[in-house]
Amino acid sequence: MAFEDTIRSLKEFDVNDLDFENVGSWPFPIKLLIWVVILVGALAAGYYYHIEDLQLTLDGERKQEEKLKKEFEDKAFQAANLDAYRQQMQDMEESFGALVSQLPSDTEVPGLLEDITNKGLLNGLNIGTIDLLPEQAKEFYIELPIGIVATGSYHDLGAFISGMAALPRIVTLHDFKISAPAGDANKLQMSITAKTYRYRDDEL
Repeated sequence: MAFEDTIRSLKEFDVNDLDFENVGSWPFPIKLLIWVVILVGALAAGYYYHIEDLQLTLDGERKQEEKLKKEFEDKAFQAANLDAYRQQMQDMEESFGALVSQLPSDTEVPGLLEDITNKGLLNGLNIGTIDLLPEQAKEFYIELPIGIVATGSYHDLGAFISGMAALPRIVTLHDFKISAPAGDANKLQMSITAKTYRYRDDEL
């Protein structure tokens, strides 16, 4: 009977008869509908004002988690290869030390000039001049240019260049100039700049 009464009251209900000052007299289905609307509105407002903020925070935490996982993987890889890195560093230090040992000190430069002169004479060259040029300071080393003018045959000049490469100290060759002043191929004149280097450990 109560259900039939509810259906009949709904059929007889006129929206224009709603009295907001007497809500208690509204039919139960209307009151239920109003409650549902209010509940849905409250849930929606709660989502947008609270749950949405929590979702944004959660997304941020997930991104931070991924970042931390990546950092952990990188550090775990480095830790697993620490011995290999140490060995590589030791090898590099030994190689660096070997290279530095090939750089002449100030006191060895005259001996290097003598070695260059001897290489020229042994290969049949006539050494015209061999002069130390002004030093050029770089970030980690000092460049020591040496100007050389020598005369000889083409093969003698080539043998001299090869001999320079065999010196125990690091020497690089630059600015080749070869000419035949008298038109004689056996009397070629070569002007060249040889550069050696000094490590500036005391100046860093």
